[in-house]
Amino acid sequence: MGRSRQIRTLLIGTVVLAVLLAAYVMRPAPAVQGAAISVPSGQPIGFKELISNERGPSGLTFRYRFIAPEIARDTGTIGFEEAAEDMQHLCETYALPRVASSGPLPSQIVVSLADRDVEFGATDPDATQYFEAYSIEGETCIWEGF
Repeated sequence: MGRSRQIRTLLIGTVVLAVLLAAYVMRPAPAVQGAAISVPSGQPIGFKELISNERGPSGLTFRYRFIAPEIARDTGTIGFEEAAEDMQHLCETYALPRVASSGPLPSQIVVSLADRDVEFGATDPDATQYFEAYSIEGETCIWEGF
């Protein structure tokens, strides 16, 4: 009787462990910051951050920063012309819808692409970074250029 109790306890423990393991493996994946965002060039772009507490030359400025590995100067496949179209698209389809529900409208939106994670305000001579500035006119981003 002692031996059968041990076997039963072992089996129950094994079943509990199997159920817990299955629940762990089948849990939904967490939302990942930087998940791919669709752009005209088709390159994979991930959202890095929004910086809204740094004043720009035109007043309140929202900076939408993205990681775009395909713009890397040595290994990338996307040049500036394609990246510029992507930034216009990101301004109108990603930034503007979020700005509309954020409170006061900024006077300017800056969209930046970097081939790697670079801290805001820092320089990295190995990084490729593109920046474009836009004013807001209704539901359109108007390119201002730097």
